Amino acid sequence: MSRSATRLRTMLPSSGRTALGATIAGGVLTTLTSAPEQISRLFRRRFPTVAVTGMTGVGKTQLADRLARRTSGVGVAEVGSAVMERRTRRSRRLHGFRFLVVPGDNAATRLSALDEVFHDEPVDGVIHVVANGHATPRRTAGTTGTATATREEQLAAELEDWLITSHRIASMAVRRDKPVWLVIAVTKADLYADELDEVVRYYSPGSGSPFGDKVDELRALAGGAKLSVDVLAVSSQGGDRTSAISAKRASAMVDALAARLAQLSGHV
Repeated sequence: MSRSATRLRTMLPSSGRTALGATIAGGVLTTLTSAPEQISRLFRRRFPTVAVTGMTGVGKTQLADRLARRTSGVGVAEVGSAVMERRTRRSRRLHGFRFLVVPGDNAATRLSALDEVFHDEPVDGVIHVVANGHATPRRTAGTTGTATATREEQLAAELEDWLITSHRIASMAVRRDKPVWLVIAVTKADLYADELDEVVRYYSPGSGSPFGDKVDELRALAGGAKLSVDVLAVSSQGGDRTSAISAKRASAMVDALAARLAQLSGHV
């Protein structure tokens, strides 16, 4: 035993030594108890959760795969997956994102997934995926053959889907102490490469379009300071001979989306 410890034992009565020991033990216990919570907060800052929402067939899982740098074709769900897909993006600096791909089909599993990401364990941000009316149609249950739908029908379905999701986003935003961010990702850009500016404007707040008006309503419900909105065109495919967007440009679009997510999450 050191001399300083001996002097302390001599100076303090037994009751004082007991109280000091209890104080030290309590401090150690508090530190150990709070450690998991501190680690959890650190992990959440470095790997924020992102809900990927949108109607069936817009390419949510494929986009999440590209963001997570998954090899093409690995883990790609069929159109209309009824389960929540999970993807993780990691960087060399120990930053990244955890993507939760919400089913697009109007089923009980979708409603359960929406409750999970917006109420039970609220996410840090949202990527809402749209496709300018070019979502891949899904066959009605029990039928065979190729599904068909007009672009006008798909645009109307996108808007209906957005109404469901936007109300969930508004409800989450008003409960949060910090702002919530939303990125509207306009996918399948290779199908309308010459109209990107016009299409992005259609989905943007203040555009006066049917979709833009609903985004304005969301901002009014959530509060302008509570919600940031970005609109980015993106292509998960590209590079073949018939594509209007090269593989290099498609990758640059995905990289631009990832860079914006990093900015919104405070990683850069």
